[in-house]
Amino acid sequence: MGEFFGQITLYFQFPFVRYAFIVGVLISLCSSLLGVTLVLKRFSFIGDGLSHVAFGAMAVAAVTGLTNQMLIVLPVTVASAIILLKNGTRAKIKGDAAVAMISVSALAAGYLVMNLFPTSSNVSADVCTSLFGSISILTLTKMQVWLSAALSVAAVAVFVLFYNKIFAVTFDGNFASATGVNSGVYNLIIAVITAVVIVLAMNLVGSLLISALIIFPALSAMRVFGNFRAVTICSAILSVSCSALGILASILWGTPVGPTIVVADMAVFVAFYLAGSFKRVKIR
Repeated sequence: MGEFFGQITLYFQFPFVRYAFIVGVLISLCSSLLGVTLVLKRFSFIGDGLSHVAFGAMAVAAVTGLTNQMLIVLPVTVASAIILLKNGTRAKIKGDAAVAMISVSALAAGYLVMNLFPTSSNVSADVCTSLFGSISILTLTKMQVWLSAALSVAAVAVFVLFYNKIFAVTFDGNFASATGVNSGVYNLIIAVITAVVIVLAMNLVGSLLISALIIFPALSAMRVFGNFRAVTICSAILSVSCSALGILASILWGTPVGPTIVVADMAVFVAFYLAGSFKRVKIR
């Protein structure tokens, strides 16, 4: 055990390890808070759709030689999130169909652009890094860390500040509107936060695994707890713990960061699923 902590201490002397750990924990916290709302609103799969949109925008930014890819990726992802979440109930193509359509279109367009206008000699490696996160979380610059930290703190602050309104809109938007809550505004806030978290999470787990970061902690908490506040708190604790564990494990054993975090989330979900089943059997 002493050797293990000695290794951890040694690795944390490197700035890139500290940067990865800080950003990973903050992104996981944002994802968990948002995940509870998205799962309850039946938009669990939106993380996957928006991550593919972000991948397509990133491919365009890379091809055009844009130094700061956020200038394209973030606005495009925010716009897509607004279309899906804010106008989803009034759109002719609704819910999962709209997510699926935007998801596959953006993914195909991004991959096509990267192949037609390659920015390096190994396009497959670039695509793999974008889709699965690879080691991008370990190559963050100080500026990227500050940007990620600022956006993460802003997302958490907005969620906490408008907690009661988001709670009302999540469970029954029509009833919330009837009581004077402007559902459109708060759906817009949820959409913007969703897009920001998706863009940030791409560095952590990649485009294909973002949904797991959003969904697993929320579903795990829902297996044991029955009220919104308890589920939100438990989801945040589980998400942060799994990300911290996944990042440390990937550093120590050389495994990919994103898949390691997702496997940790999966293991926790299985444990909570069994605990929830045992709890129900005991009550009966």
